[in-house]
Amino acid sequence: MILYRTVASEATAEVIISRSRFIGHIARADSKEEADRFIRSVREEHKSATHNVPCFLIGEKQELKWASDDGEPSGTSGMPMVQMLEKEGITNVVLVVTRYFGGIKLGTGGLVRAYTETAAKTLKAAGIKEVREMYVVRYSMAYNFLPKLQNLERTKNFTIEEVEYGEDVKVTIAAGTEEKESIRELLGDLTCGRGKVLSEEEKAY
Repeated sequence: MILYRTVASEATAEVIISRSRFIGHIARADSKEEADRFIRSVREEHKSATHNVPCFLIGEKQELKWASDDGEPSGTSGMPMVQMLEKEGITNVVLVVTRYFGGIKLGTGGLVRAYTETAAKTLKAAGIKEVREMYVVRYSMAYNFLPKLQNLERTKNFTIEEVEYGEDVKVTIAAGTEEKESIRELLGDLTCGRGKVLSEEEKAY
């Protein structure tokens, strides 16, 4: 089950509009504290900028939202960025758009477009990934079963995340939570019941 969509990586992007330089900075943030740290780091890096406009959305359903215009006219920068992220269904994200004023005023509509365009370009640079609720099991089995499991991975709805080699082989497998019972059954059938579940959990992945 898909829990939410967030950014795949930290990224920056730059747009020049009417001689003003707009630089977007985006990162994943799973808490307000993480978002605040990122915002402070951008402001520290761009101390001489005219504006550092921040916003963040946090929570699987975007429960926590915040934005500031940082000196730009009210409603022209921070909130349009939040609305763009909302429209894309993105959460657990922090975004700061830095502006170095180029001497030409953009007007209210121009500012909204400039900040939204920069935010969208920055999001595109970061990429989007889906966070799903997954069943993760760590399983111990004899070596001769590993090639069979690797072959099954190509056709079944699971991935082998890690393989540890020792007296026996320990594999970590991830699958959608809806596949939990079928994965248990598959492992039991594969090893004729001679394998062993070392740990299992359901978590965001």
